[in-house]
Amino acid sequence: MALGRIDELNPRLNALTQVFHQRAAEQARAVDIRVESGEELPLAGVPVVLKDNICLAWGRTTCASRMLEHYRSPFTATAAQRLINAGAVVVGKANLDEFAMGASGEHSVFGPARNPHDHARTCGGSSSGSACAVAAGMVPLALGSDTGGSIRQPASHTGTVGFKPTYGRVSRWGLVAFASSLDQIGPMATTVTDAALAYSIIAGRDANDLTSSSRDPGDPLADIETPIESLRVGVPAVATVGGEVGRTPSSPSAHPAVAAALRKAADALRDAGAEIVEIGLPHTEHAVAAYYLIAPAEASSNLARFDGVRYGRRAENPADLEDLYVRSRTEGFGPEVRRRIMLGTHILSSGYYDAYYTTALKARRVIKAGYDALLEPKPREPGDHAESDSTAPCDALLMPAAPGPAFRLGEKTDDPLALYLEDVYTAGVSLAGLPAITVPVDNAEVEGSTLPVGVQLVASAWAEDRLLRVARMLEKQITATPV
Repeated sequence: MALGRIDELNPRLNALTQVFHQRAAEQARAVDIRVESGEELPLAGVPVVLKDNICLAWGRTTCASRMLEHYRSPFTATAAQRLINAGAVVVGKANLDEFAMGASGEHSVFGPARNPHDHARTCGGSSSGSACAVAAGMVPLALGSDTGGSIRQPASHTGTVGFKPTYGRVSRWGLVAFASSLDQIGPMATTVTDAALAYSIIAGRDANDLTSSSRDPGDPLADIETPIESLRVGVPAVATVGGEVGRTPSSPSAHPAVAAALRKAADALRDAGAEIVEIGLPHTEHAVAAYYLIAPAEASSNLARFDGVRYGRRAENPADLEDLYVRSRTEGFGPEVRRRIMLGTHILSSGYYDAYYTTALKARRVIKAGYDALLEPKPREPGDHAESDSTAPCDALLMPAAPGPAFRLGEKTDDPLALYLEDVYTAGVSLAGLPAITVPVDNAEVEGSTLPVGVQLVASAWAEDRLLRVARMLEKQITATPV
């Protein structure tokens, strides 16, 4: 069924760059044998797709780039292997912005994935194909990667659930690196419960990734249906102050449809018994600037390995070694990747390192402290009553996942800054390394199209269980609300 739907829809949507018809059938037969032998497989026979920057030992791992268009990985990424071990069948690789650098899917050598709700619009990025495949019903589950919002923003644009765990919760081994201190693999699904199931399988320590945490992820499904008593949710002013939409000292502007979705989500959680408190988003106005200093700097370092010597695209008949490097990288990388490499190299160069990179790292620490102040319990003094304290920490934050609904393909391609601002609500969460999940809550009528709008929930580090419970509370309440 999955392969049939892919064959029907993918020529129009361009969600997948590779489809493994024969290999999928072989995987499925192997799963049947395992099930017949009595093995318990939580994902037995479930078709999944992998974002094409996640290594797989068959097919190609291209990162949607000319640089790696023929690259075949000798191994499978840990997160992907854990899905396979659980019985999942990998049916294809998903389209993306080249090397995961983008917010629209348009920076792909294969062309953009198209939004199933309006084929003239973006799916978001960079996990555009993963979001598209799930939204179109090709597969119920996909893996994406999130560096500054690349799971959460496309989930909002496509009406899917996108979950970025705490940095270090899921192994990055086998994920082609963009910005190593930010990259994180996560699931994209149609429901919170499905995302939680996939997360429970891929999370956990991996000896191959020294940044992966040894903390026990627990069982996120154990209490996911149990409402959180005395739930306290922080919501930015853009969603709570009399319906006003616009810039405040602590909250950037949002599209009216986004503000409406936030209010709907806040009302739904309030109806479920949550206390809604107004917050200011921590240094949101600085998050994009800090992110676009740190991420390109790390990208410049990570992508230095693609030089035409060991693997990747190699220029033909170079005049000398310098010509080999220059032509291989110029031919192999698209304009957005080249832009970010040059920006990162400039940031790290002598005379600019302290002014830009060091300052951005300091800003990152301040941004993290801002989120921690909202989410983590503070030491209590004798006589304090946290239950009645307006400054008591929130169990979760409710925020936009994107500045607006899905925009038209080509609408922002000539304005890189406009695309960078797509990360305005997600980049700070990534800088802080926190878990976050996008849940679809509303639809907006935009220029004759009905487009989904999601919201983002954020929790403190390592609190995925609590975050998923809040997300499930919201999902149930939204589903139960009459249209």
